Amino acid sequence: MAKKLNILIVDDHPFIIEAYKNTIAGYHPSEFEFNITQANDCKSAYEILTSPTMIPYDVAFFDISMPPYQEKNILSGEDLAKLMKTVLPSCRVILLTMHTESLKINNIIKTINPNGLIIKNDLTFDELLIAFDKILKNENYYSQTVVKFVSQQSSDSNLIDEYDRQILYHLSRGVKTKNIPLHTPLSLSAVEKRKLNLKDLFKIKGGNDEDLINEARLRGFI
Repeated sequence: MAKKLNILIVDDHPFIIEAYKNTIAGYHPSEFEFNITQANDCKSAYEILTSPTMIPYDVAFFDISMPPYQEKNILSGEDLAKLMKTVLPSCRVILLTMHTESLKINNIIKTINPNGLIIKNDLTFDELLIAFDKILKNENYYSQTVVKFVSQQSSDSNLIDEYDRQILYHLSRGVKTKNIPLHTPLSLSAVEKRKLNLKDLFKIKGGNDEDLINEARLRGFI
């Protein structure tokens, strides 16, 4: 009798979801039966993860860059992955991203520690099957670009945390620095200090908020 596995796929590109579904369906079909749920943005995924009737997912795929759910401070697939680890720690989480910036990749590994992290440019049919196989065997899987970046890990002091990401997000939405405390639990002085730290981390010398936003966007933090 085939073993039933519950899979969640969250990506804002329907054709990518279909590609994942077709690949998964071809994984030892005589041994496994897959029940696949899909979502196309942070809001719909959040509603799945917070539903009292949520099924116990075995594996979850999250694209990192997706339309945010600002009302709940769910700004990306990273926040969904963190939420999944809170509500269902047994679920194995795979993150997928187009970003190839070393600081971004290492930040994901250190703050989320996903079971799998795949750069979409590395992704092929075979690569996804290998990743899925390893995840089901309780092994971690990083695609080859990620493996290269892991050897260049930043120090712990260089981590960009949830509050830093919220600051960057609100700045990118046109919120003035003085008003960011209205959207986060941070004081104005804490916001200013974090902005200075971010500029130092991004090696921005005396730039303004626009320079900070542009650099954060280039590095995949917005």
